Amino acid sequence: MILVTGGTGRLGRIVVPLLREHGEVRTLGRGSGDIRCDLTKEEPALDGVEVVVHLAGGAKGDDVAARNLARAAGKANVRHLVHISVIGADRVPLAWMRAQAAAEQAIIDSGVPYTILRAAQFHYLAWDLARTLAKSPVVPVPGMRWQPVDAQDVAERLVELALGAPAGRVPDLAGPKVYGIADLVRDYLRATGKRRLLLPVPLPGKAGRAYRDGDNLSLDADTGKRTWEEFVADQR
Repeated sequence: MILVTGGTGRLGRIVVPLLREHGEVRTLGRGSGDIRCDLTKEEPALDGVEVVVHLAGGAKGDDVAARNLARAAGKANVRHLVHISVIGADRVPLAWMRAQAAAEQAIIDSGVPYTILRAAQFHYLAWDLARTLAKSPVVPVPGMRWQPVDAQDVAERLVELALGAPAGRVPDLAGPKVYGIADLVRDYLRATGKRRLLLPVPLPGKAGRAYRDGDNLSLDADTGKRTWEEFVADQR
């Protein structure tokens, strides 16, 4: 029995069918799924679950959710807890990043055998960001770089990890190329036939310095197969 949290989300909808090729899979979600549970408020019932793939996440509370899930997994003698995190979780001083690092630590401290995969931002998130920025006739472009990876590549790696033995922190997974946010926005504009003026916007403070230094990147990471350009071509 494999349980996938966030199984009805964008990544979960790719992971779940792949896992179902190998056995019984159930999903857990706040408002949908086989098990309804708000992990930020309660521990789920995991009786009979052998493997948990933790994909659920939100704007806040991911550290609390991970602690509740990890405690429940320990009580249910789950034999493998697989967790998706983000590259730079322990290096970029933002509240959301700190929550991701705390979520990782909750998994590590739980005593449950675990695997943690840090991934870069997904292609669809880069597309969504560019679309949001391009709503303005003058597009503010933050001075940072991304290494976007395809969700299918991440899903396939997660399935491989879930079906294997607990491996601790495994190599990061990122896309094959690094892009400035301006590059991503320009690609979006070309693909959608829009014209906008781009205005560089500096990122202040310690977080800005971390992004300028590339602390959100992992240049020696494993890389996915599908490129950003291939993803963009499929959006037309």
